[in-house]
Amino acid sequence: MQNALGEPQTILLLGGTSDIGVAIVRRLLSPTTRTVVLACRDTARGDAVAAGLRHDSLTVEVVAFDGADAASHSAVVEGVAARHGDIDLVVVAFAVLGDGAVTSRDPVAAFELLQVNVSGTVSATIAAANRLRAQGHGSIVLLSSVAGERVRAANPVYGGSKAGVDGFAQGLGDGLAADGVHLMVVRPGFVHSAMTAGLEPAPFATTPEHVAECVARGLRGRRRMVWAPGVLRGVFMVLRHLPGAVWRRLPLG
Repeated sequence: MQNALGEPQTILLLGGTSDIGVAIVRRLLSPTTRTVVLACRDTARGDAVAAGLRHDSLTVEVVAFDGADAASHSAVVEGVAARHGDIDLVVVAFAVLGDGAVTSRDPVAAFELLQVNVSGTVSATIAAANRLRAQGHGSIVLLSSVAGERVRAANPVYGGSKAGVDGFAQGLGDGLAADGVHLMVVRPGFVHSAMTAGLEPAPFATTPEHVAECVARGLRGRRRMVWAPGVLRGVFMVLRHLPGAVWRRLPLG
């Protein structure tokens, strides 16, 4: 159960090796935090992350989790609750970026990306929501992206996947509010991370640590959505309304 300051005792990170997800967990750790569960496909990498988080008063567990295996998602979440009690915070942070030049032409590659980013994210978020709804409390942080606010031609499948889960999460969050569950959508811009290594940074590029700070502030304020960095909210208020002919000429990659 979160304390009066909103500090979580138990955190579940779906996408346990995500740079942004791990930064969020680190930022939210407090003396109140008793358990962190890193749910990831690569459990060896998860073990390495866990070693960097673990200390005497903090239990860090690594569990196998496959974002594309929807049939297993409820069992993973319910297993965490069975072992550790109520889950105060679930961070949904797994996704595949993909190569836009490939996924925009290869139907199988596009399907595989969408299976993780859309179907898997929706399934895992619903599994988490069901657990928190049954508890009557808790928060979900879902990582979206500014890429979904207006999808670029350079990577339309990835951008479309983020637009889809962003809309889904906003609608689900409205329904969960009546059950005492808070869902917050996070829209980062370009983040320097393992996922974006080797790519040309976009304007207003940021770091996992800055995104984590935005998340912490958003959770304290019970925000429904946060942008990281915040300046992108104003930028995209303009960009989303540009005529298509102008949008297509912008050097956005």
